Order: sequence, then structure tokens, then C-alpha cells
Amino acid sequence: MWTPGPLEIIVILVIVLIVFGPKRLPDLGRSLGRGMREFKDSVTGKDKDELPEATAAEKPEAATATPEPPAVTHEPTTVTPAGEQKS
Repeated sequence: MWTPGPLEIIVILVIVLIVFGPKRLPDLGRSLGRGMREFKDSVTGKDKDELPEATAAEKPEAATATPEPPAVTHEPTTVTPAGEQKS
């Protein structure tokens, strides 16, 4: 099987730099890394949304308790007709 040597890697990197430009390379690398990390997590079965079993077993009241909604205060609004507005 063919393995690229140092010269071939440099040629490939120069072509990528020419095609995508220096401004888009960091975004391209970041999105490629994020995609590889998501793929690895999906293959290994890890998920960010899943809680570890130890923390769920230690705090059962936190999982079942519902938080109270924040208090909403309404301020009265006054509408002034356009002809009576001060400049």
C-alpha cells in the first residue's frame, strides 16, 4: 500500500492551502476535528446527554424535583400618540 512521504504531504498541504485559503483553514480543521470526535463518541457509545450512573444514584431528589419558574414582573406601559411626543 502506498504511504505518502514528506514531499507528498507538503504538496498536498500546499494544494489544500491554495484551494481553501488561509482564512478558512482553522474553521476547516475545527469542523473536521469536531466531526471526528462525534463519530468516535457515537461508535464507543458515549453521549453528552447521558448522566453517569453514579451521579444519578447519588442525587435522586435532584432528578425528580421540578424547578420553580422564575417570577415574572410586568411593568405598566404607556403609549403616547405620535403628535404628543416630546422631541
